[in-house]
Amino acid sequence: MAFSEQDWKKAKKLCRLNEEDIRIAKEMGLNPKSLIKNIPNKDQQWKEPVKDWLWSIWEDRQEKARKKRAKKEAAALKEEIEKQ
Repeated sequence: MAFSEQDWKKAKKLCRLNEEDIRIAKEMGLNPKSLIKNIPNKDQQWKEPVKDWLWSIWEDRQEKARKKRAKKEAAALKEEIEKQ
């Protein structure tokens, strides 16, 4: 389901995000409603601000992708060495 620009603008304003944050959210497949839903309430001091939460998820995914690439490259290198 595609979300309208109006939904993204609302999420940007309510969550205090910039264009890059919105781009990353879209890249990760998040939707504006999930961003708005994760705005911490005054009772939820344990919750990170949406911007920090978004970036921590993005960093975790980037780290996973790096590890996966490194593992794949190591396996390819090992296979190449075994062929020789």
